[in-house]
Amino acid sequence: MQNKLKDFQKKINITFKDEKKLLQALVHRSHLNEQTSHNESNERYEFLGDAVLELWATESLFNSYPGFHEGNMTNLRAKLVCTKSLSQTALEIGLDKMVLLSQGEEQGGGRENQSILADTFEALICAIFLDQGQSSVEKFLNSTLLPKMKKFAQAKTFKDPKSIFQEFAQAKESVTPHYEIESENGPDHQKEFVVAAYIGDKKVSTGKGNNKQSAEEEAAKEAVKKLYT
Repeated sequence: MQNKLKDFQKKINITFKDEKKLLQALVHRSHLNEQTSHNESNERYEFLGDAVLELWATESLFNSYPGFHEGNMTNLRAKLVCTKSLSQTALEIGLDKMVLLSQGEEQGGGRENQSILADTFEALICAIFLDQGQSSVEKFLNSTLLPKMKKFAQAKTFKDPKSIFQEFAQAKESVTPHYEIESENGPDHQKEFVVAAYIGDKKVSTGKGNNKQSAEEEAAKEAVKKLYT
């Protein structure tokens, strides 16, 4: 593990003063069931990392896009820091190979689980913040997430599917859509949610995802395709 930690630090171009902070960021709660060397998961790191990430994203959007109104900045921030975006970034830096999982979680596809990857990415942000300070966090996020922010902004894809669906539904039908969970299957580490999107009492579409939010987003995408394209 020591060599993996060294190689990972080279990849992200950060040398930790205290490698224990980096290691703590990698401990998924399932790992605690199978060993005794760690007493705590990375969930507290995730909590702080989420706040540090949101501040960076908010400040970056505010400074980079003075012409954007509050609604556009909010939607772009949501798209940038959503589970899908963060999990993709985690894969790009090889975080999937570093997270410490139980055997069961790993066999169940934990290294490809978007929620686990996104949470670990937020925990890594916290570890950098605690070890190096805000300036190193900014440097790290500027290299990993800022290109995505610019791409989303240039493509004008900063509105998430649910917002687009809501705007269409309100404009065309004068109704705010809502979502209902139709089913929830699978073990805790590999859930699949099926969510239906409704306009009033009319079921418009369904979507699947490994959490409620992603299932709702898929349902919204399908609704927009079906009704408005």
